[in-house]
Amino acid sequence: MGPANTDGYMIAGYVVSFITMGIYLLSMYIRNRNLKRDLETYESMDTEKK
Repeated sequence: MGPANTDGYMIAGYVVSFITMGIYLLSMYIRNRNLKRDLETYESMDTEKK
């Protein structure tokens, strides 16, 4: 009797890790896009005041 075959668990772990990293990167992209939009809004409000 040899060691247990855990290849499936290893592959599942990598899949979960990559999905988690992908979601994190997508979240960072969306946050960055929203921050740029907010900055443009604040700058336009500032120029309207002057």
